[in-house]
Amino acid sequence: MTLVLVAHGTRDPAGARVIGELAELVRVRLGRVRVEVAFADVRAPDLATVLRSERAGAVVVPAFLAAGYHVRVDVPAQAGPGVTVTAPLGPAPGLVAAAHERLIAAGARPGDPVVLAAAGSSDPRALADVRRAALLLGARTGGAVRIGYAATATPRIAEVVATTPGRVAVCSWLLAPGLFHDVATRSGARIVSDPLGAHPRVADLIARRYLESRCYARAA
Repeated sequence: MTLVLVAHGTRDPAGARVIGELAELVRVRLGRVRVEVAFADVRAPDLATVLRSERAGAVVVPAFLAAGYHVRVDVPAQAGPGVTVTAPLGPAPGLVAAAHERLIAAGARPGDPVVLAAAGSSDPRALADVRRAALLLGARTGGAVRIGYAATATPRIAEVVATTPGRVAVCSWLLAPGLFHDVATRSGARIVSDPLGAHPRVADLIARRYLESRCYARAA
């Protein structure tokens, strides 16, 4: 059964390329499982188009770090009835570990104040997911982590950076390059980490979401 990895979509070619690289890592982990990529918005192909060619069935894994509108409404609507849609990726502890590794690689040091840069959402449940990620990250850094949003929600990333004293390190809670990460890089912070991207921990989680859905389906 095919795994369809559905991401938000971006006009930035680098963002689409990262999703392709991530899908390739998942293919390596799952061996003979077919892995396809779809986008919920902005970019083609959309999920409905990809699913029409999957006659043997598919499991849809939403590559989102919080359960906002796309996860709760858009993706299920495009998937249609009878298609298994797994939980989104975030805010799994493994992804927070990956974000922390990206932050250290960017040059963050112990004691640096940390701002978690997220996309933003009007859905309070998605914002709760971001707060959960910030708490998990704080447990790893040993200090409180403030949150800033690139769009929709407040406070914005630049506002939080401007009101945080010290050598501020922005931890990107984003999956791929694009407009939102550009906002983070322009925030005025001394350090901005790369998006999670094609990190092995992200690929591991996607593969696990797929395998768990298949195991539960057999058990049922």
